[in-house]
Order: sequence, then structure tokens, then C-alpha cells
Amino acid sequence: MEFGMHFFPSVGPEEKSGAQYYEECLRLVDRCDELNYTHVRIVEHYFHAYGGYSPNPLIFLAAASQRSKKAKIITGANLPVFNHPLKLAGEIAMADAISNGRVEIGFGRAFLPLEYERFGISMDESRARFDEGVEQIRRLLEEENVTCEGQFHSFKNTTSLPRPTQKPRPPFWVAAVSSPESFAGAAKLGHGVMGVPLFGPKMKEMMGTYRESWKEAGHEGNGRIMLMFHMFCWPDEREAHDIARGPINAYIASLCDAGSDWTGGASSADYPGYDKLMENIGKDNFESTLARGAAWIGTPKRIIEQMNDFQSDIGAVDVASFQLSFNMLPIDLAEKSIELYSKEVMPHFMEK
Repeated sequence: MEFGMHFFPSVGPEEKSGAQYYEECLRLVDRCDELNYTHVRIVEHYFHAYGGYSPNPLIFLAAASQRSKKAKIITGANLPVFNHPLKLAGEIAMADAISNGRVEIGFGRAFLPLEYERFGISMDESRARFDEGVEQIRRLLEEENVTCEGQFHSFKNTTSLPRPTQKPRPPFWVAAVSSPESFAGAAKLGHGVMGVPLFGPKMKEMMGTYRESWKEAGHEGNGRIMLMFHMFCWPDEREAHDIARGPINAYIASLCDAGSDWTGGASSADYPGYDKLMENIGKDNFESTLARGAAWIGTPKRIIEQMNDFQSDIGAVDVASFQLSFNMLPIDLAEKSIELYSKEVMPHFMEK
């Protein structure tokens, strides 16, 4: 299993400035190589405290690539629906060059109605825009003199510059939440899949679907599954819970507020059941997140037990991507947490 850092801002200007947020995150990135965290990942979102401090993940990741000289830098995820493929392909290759070939690109469909509304794009075009955008970006990175006649974007005889440092292009991931079709689709295309363990039994089913679809497509190996977990490692169990409870509950509240349009009447054929999904997330809290294994919080011994339980009950994870400084968790505490996890938890799983 590999372990990395995932940054998902859920703060606004009234809590901390953008400058403070980025510097705190980069302070943790400074420890990546020393502590054996193998990737740095950040989201793309807009217009809301939930993710809004990261409208362009590649800018942050370019900075991160200069603080860690070994960690992969991963978008988690770029949103083709809000980006022209010609622009995004060039930015991806530029980040790949700046990092000397360490960039990996996650793609997602976006899911917040408020973002679609402000960009003036219909949610009913989500799937079509995603499929077209990813394919056009793939071609621009792999090929020269590319001509595409798409439903949303068309261009002729175009060679994107700079050319990717990795050949034929950086690895791709697909972000998926609750759709088995998304997991299967990523596998068939030979991409890794990024997920969030929202629901235990369903996550087990979707991970199984991904592995089976990977084999059916004839790819070598078993594919790659990356899951995001809140993580806080601390010497005392009760203190760990007391420290992490408020920031995790605030993160969940931020998500619910950002996605409140789903429970207020928004609907789209491209997002079936998202009203129920957001309704269920609205019932979530620190205790339920911990109980289903979506947060690994506690002493090193307890986190080892949580990780073993998750893999036994749900399935093997190739890459664990940790939210470390969620919401207003003090950065000093987050730094102590990653040190303790690296020293006392990580070796147990790296040896397996």
C-alpha cells in the first residue's frame, strides 16, 4: 500500500486567507520525502468554502513539486466540464515538465449544481462533456497534429505544447463516487480509479466491479484503486477523537451546504439519486464516518486495526490518500500526526 497527502480545502476568507492555507499545505508537503508519503493530491472546485480555494489544482501542484522531489503530484480531480481541452492539455504537460515527469491526472465530472449554474452549463451535459473532454485531452497529449470534431469543442491540426515528459502521457485516474458504471468504465479504459468510502458494502461491490472489469478488458495486473480517508494519528485515543471531531464535522457541514441544491429540488438524468445521496451525507458525522472506516483516527495501534478491518471487510486498497489538515485542524497537530503515522503505522503495511 502507498500513502499520500490529499488537500481538500473547506475554509473561507473569514477563517483563513488563501495565502495561509497554501503555505500550511506546502509545509506538510515539505515532509513528504522524509516521511515516505508518495503523492500530493488536491481537488478542483469553485465559488464555495468547500473546495473553492483550489480552482486550479495544477498551480498548487507545480508549487508542491518544488517542495518534494520524489512525490507524485496528482489532480484529484480536474473537471473537463469547466475546462477547454486545448488549455487543460497544455497545462498538464507543463506541470509534467516542471515536476520532471511526476504528474498524474485524475478526472471527475463535478457534482455541485452551484458550479454548473455559475458556469452556465447544463448538468444534463455532464457525462457527454466528461467523455469527450477526457478523450480529446488524451489525444492531445499522446498525438501531434490532432483534429477533433466534438459536440462541445472542435479544433483542427493542433499540436499541444509542451509535449509530455512522460511517454506517451501521464497516467490517468477517474474519480467515482457511487456509480458501478464509473468504476467499470475506468477499468475498461485502463485508468486508475479514485473513490471515497461513503458506504461500506457498496464500496466493496464497486471495488470488485473495477477489478473484474479490469481483467475482462485484458489489462495486465489488477488496476489501481485510490481511496481518500481522513487521518489523524495521535498518542492518546480520546485526545485524537476530541481534536478531530470538530474539524471533520465542519468539513461534512461544508459539503452539505455546497451540495444543498440537490435536496432543494435540483435534478439531472446524469446524476440519478443525488438527492438521496446528499440527504444521507447530511446525516453523517464524526462518529458515523469513523464507524464505517472512512476516517482513520486514533493511536497508531488503533489505526493499524482500523486499516486491517477496512481491507478485510471492504477490500484491498492500492493507494491511501489522506486528508490531513481538514477544515481548521491546527497545522502543528497535523504535522505531528503525519510524523507519528510514518514512524509507527506506515512500516507495518509497507512490509506486507
